[in-house]
Amino acid sequence: MNNRIAVCPGSFDPITIGHIDIINRALPIFDKIIVALGYNQQKKYLFDKEKRIEFINNIFKNEPKISCSSYKGLTVNFCKTVNAKYLIRGLRSSADFEYEKGIALLNQSISEVETVFLISRPQYSHISSSIVREIIINGGDARQFLPNEVQF
Repeated sequence: MNNRIAVCPGSFDPITIGHIDIINRALPIFDKIIVALGYNQQKKYLFDKEKRIEFINNIFKNEPKISCSSYKGLTVNFCKTVNAKYLIRGLRSSADFEYEKGIALLNQSISEVETVFLISRPQYSHISSSIVREIIINGGDARQFLPNEVQF
């Protein structure tokens, strides 16, 4: 094992089939992937941290290369604590790219963490946690965007 450890950060509130696709596609590239729930005090979460971790652990229970953790503070500082040299980010659109590029450049300037971008598959590019959350909050049926393990 070469210890190519990557962190896939996000709120995952909730984790969607788009997130799962990105993580699964990153598996051949890395020896270990840590799905990391960051804490953002400006966000109001639909699912508490423990529930989101439970969802992720259930989804990837048969994949030994994937673990789940949570953190507060800068993502690059979390990367340092788990010896990760890579961040995984999925891109759905050019707007995502512009936003993520700025963060990646800042991260490079304050750490040695490289960001690896994976382009969303077309069938998932319209799915975002925030939109799925709105559907759920307003009583809509969001099951087509969620893995079976996300039950509420």
